[in-house]
Amino acid sequence: MREEDLELARKMVANLISTSTSVEDDDEGAAAATTSSPGNSPQPLRRRVLDLSERRKQFRRTRSLNAPSPFQQFGPCGRIMKNSAMVMQIQDPASQRLTWYKPPLTVLVIKKVSDASVLAPFVQLVDWLLQEKNMVVWVESAVLEDAHLNEDVKFKAIREKLVTFKDGRDDLTDRIDFIVCLGGDGTLLYASQLFQQSVPPVMAFHLGSLGFLTPFRFDNFEEQLTSVLEGHAALTLRSRLRCVMHRKGDKRQEAKVEANADARPAANSILVLNEVVIDRGPSPYLSNIDLFLDGKYITSVQGDGLIVSTPTGSTAYAAAAGASMIHPSVPAIMVTPICPHSLSFRPIVVPAGVELKVSVSPESRNTSWVSFDGRNRQELFHGDSLRVTTSIYPVPCICAQDQISDWFASLADGLHWNVRKRQKCLDELSDLTASGSEETLDEMENMKLYDI
Repeated sequence: MREEDLELARKMVANLISTSTSVEDDDEGAAAATTSSPGNSPQPLRRRVLDLSERRKQFRRTRSLNAPSPFQQFGPCGRIMKNSAMVMQIQDPASQRLTWYKPPLTVLVIKKVSDASVLAPFVQLVDWLLQEKNMVVWVESAVLEDAHLNEDVKFKAIREKLVTFKDGRDDLTDRIDFIVCLGGDGTLLYASQLFQQSVPPVMAFHLGSLGFLTPFRFDNFEEQLTSVLEGHAALTLRSRLRCVMHRKGDKRQEAKVEANADARPAANSILVLNEVVIDRGPSPYLSNIDLFLDGKYITSVQGDGLIVSTPTGSTAYAAAAGASMIHPSVPAIMVTPICPHSLSFRPIVVPAGVELKVSVSPESRNTSWVSFDGRNRQELFHGDSLRVTTSIYPVPCICAQDQISDWFASLADGLHWNVRKRQKCLDELSDLTASGSEETLDEMENMKLYDI
């Protein structure tokens, strides 16, 4: 093995040792601080040590959720060329935990609209945040116009303490520390739409229909919220897509957008959490859409349209169109055709860092229509293009348990993933095989129906 490979191995071992030592030092330091404080009895010390031990058992994983880093030497002569332009270092999703570098003071509460069943939990939550946590509570101004809500005696007492905003008029950037959603998945999509740059941590309670993105139950919300506000929570960073529309002949704007990249969102830039959909709209003709990847022509989509989705969106419209479901921690972009006029056009997954360009084919008989998370629907004309890539601003969603458990629980509860009757074991059928009866299993089941 070459000297540079040995040096690399030494650095990796040193990093592992330092990481392990720092964890031990943190735990021992915390325990020592408890011991040295005056007036402490052995009982609080033991409780503190047990708490630290339980937390380490709960949050430590034996394996990373990331794929193992590949060995960079291939055979005796080949190896990956060193590149100083590495721009991304992926953190292990299992280590993504929420921490507050200062106590959160402002909270935005988003509730499901036109649902009377959410009103009581909403009032209960807002009152608790105001009275018990002394937080500044923001709500959308339209919430205060709810006639049923204004009839609530408890809400009338706290109404004047709420801070309101209006969607499309007020900018909430850097004004909200924490978001609580009450309802279904639509409340989380709305929170994503409100924040087109950095998004505060989102805690979503399941009070809607499907609840695939809302892992928390409202029964013991005080205990769960207190734990999160104290910084005890795992995070799932749900990536978003940055979509930019380029109109025909607007070269100056296109160059400006490329120069600014994702640092300052352009006026025509939209971040989506689920998907951007390009379809044929009201036209009776097939969509004819050209697809480019990093400037290279890939294919033309002839069908009802195209879905470009995040891993989060892979369980939404894309799943209904036949795509695979991708865990939200996987860095990827999914491209799914809608009813393609080709039996071989299957959904594909591309790396998260690529840029996709979608445009109407010159020979297309009609224009196309674009919608972003089901909103902002607009027409895509000949000569226009839509550019899509992964944004640097994800949506940090707080987990009820962890990234793996929450996702599979949502698959089972929300989509009834792989639900079927269990196959009977051979022991239950042994009497049939031993008797040599020629009666089939169906006949035996029918006979049971008439047993009295």
